[in-house]
Amino acid sequence: MSPRRLRVERTGPGVLVEDLGRIGWAQLGVTRSGAADLRSLRRANRLVGNAEGAAGLEILIGGLEVVATAHLVVAVTGATCPVRIDGRPVPREAVLDLPAGCRLSLGTAATGLRAYLAVRGGVDVPPVLGSRSFDTLAGLGPSPVAPGDVLPVGPATGPLAGERPRVDVVPVAGWTGPEDVVVLRAVPGPRVDWLTAGALDHLWGPGSGWRVSADADRVGLRLTGPVLARDEAHRQAELPSEGLVRGAVQVPPGGYPVLFLADHPVTGGYPVVAAVLDADVDLAAQLRPGQRMRFARAVVPRTIRRETSPVRPEEA
Repeated sequence: MSPRRLRVERTGPGVLVEDLGRIGWAQLGVTRSGAADLRSLRRANRLVGNAEGAAGLEILIGGLEVVATAHLVVAVTGATCPVRIDGRPVPREAVLDLPAGCRLSLGTAATGLRAYLAVRGGVDVPPVLGSRSFDTLAGLGPSPVAPGDVLPVGPATGPLAGERPRVDVVPVAGWTGPEDVVVLRAVPGPRVDWLTAGALDHLWGPGSGWRVSADADRVGLRLTGPVLARDEAHRQAELPSEGLVRGAVQVPPGGYPVLFLADHPVTGGYPVVAAVLDADVDLAAQLRPGQRMRFARAVVPRTIRRETSPVRPEEA
C-alpha cells in the first residue's frame, strides 16, 4: 500500500499548515496562532471524521493543487473557491473521495479570503511546542507549504476510524459580498474610557464603519475610516505594555484601529478599546482589503450571584 501523502503541485498566493494553535506559552512570548478562521477548520475536520484539532491546510484566495499518493477522504470549507478533482467540479463543504493519483485543485475564491482543506488523518507534519501551526509573526512551526512538498497524512483515529463519514454536504451560508457591511460584535476594552464622546459614537454607532486596508494579514487588520481620538486627559498619556488577545482592537497614535487576528503579538503599548467576540473573529479573518465593516456592541449577560443553601445529594 502506498504511503498516505499529498504531493503539492501549486500553492497560489500562500498555503500554511494550521491547527487550533499552541496554548499555554504566552508567558514566553509565544501567541496561540492556529487557523485564522477556527470555525471553518473545525467544520472541515468534522466532515472527514477527524478530531477538531487535526492539522489542515489554510489556503489564501485559492490556487492550491495537490495530488494524492493513496486514496484519501478530504473536505474544503471556508472561502468560496471552486473545487475540482481531475478537472471535474465537486462541491465545497462536502465529504470528497480523492483516489490515488487524482488531482484536487482550488480556483480563485469569489468571496471570503481563506479556504481550508482537511484530510482524514490530518496533515502529520512534526509539531512545534505542541502545535502544527505556522506563526507568521514569530516564524514558529512548519514552514509555509511550497510546490514540490510532500505532506504526510496521519492514520485515521477516533470512533469513526473504520467508517466513512456519514455526512455528505453541510449547508453553510455564503460569505458577504464586496459592498456589504460586515458587522462584528464586540465588548468594550479596558481602555475604552480613553476615547472622546465622538470617538465612542464612531466605535459603536450603526452609521459608522471602516474599510479593511491593504495592510492586512494573519497578524491583524488595519482599518481606515473614522479616527478614534483620545480624550484630553489621555491625549499624551503613556501606557505600559499590556496583554493582547485574539480579537483585541487597539488604537495607535494615528487613531485608526487595528483588529488583531491569529498571529497577534502577546503584548502591546497602545490602548485596547474593544475586543471582538471570538466567533466573529473567524468572520473578520475572511474579510478582504477594501471590504467594509463596523463594530456592534455586544450584550453580555451579567453573572447573577445569589446566596443558596448547600446542595443536598439528591439535588446534585
